Amino acid sequence: MNIPFLGNRSKKYRAAVLAEDPEGIAELLSECELLRSHAAREGIGLDDTAASLEALDQLPPRWRDDEDGLPWFGHDAGLYLGTVVVRTVPGAAWAIRPGGEPVLKLESGREVDVVTAGHEWAASGTPELSQLYAEVSEN
Repeated sequence: MNIPFLGNRSKKYRAAVLAEDPEGIAELLSECELLRSHAAREGIGLDDTAASLEALDQLPPRWRDDEDGLPWFGHDAGLYLGTVVVRTVPGAAWAIRPGGEPVLKLESGREVDVVTAGHEWAASGTPELSQLYAEVSEN
């Protein structure tokens, strides 16, 4: 995900934007409109909890029938996984890589590429979002 308002700015600038408004960045990344609308149509409310990740894992993967939409759906799934982690795991926060991709930074210093994980989940169903959350929340 390229974050246009950050442009091709330096790492120092991106870090300053995150430091200045980490909640604003987290709110922006939590939108996940495609995933949220699909879940709502299936009767699932995404309340930013681990239980909602389990509910997503149980959905029939109808989104795989839309090859054009699949990458966007996977992207949203990764951002949603990251949103749940940031909101429930102490010390977890968003970081923006030099290319503009958001990743999770855990208290231990470990970075987790949740967007790639979301793409893998959307395409194949594995690893499950709830399983990834469990692994990340243990660290």
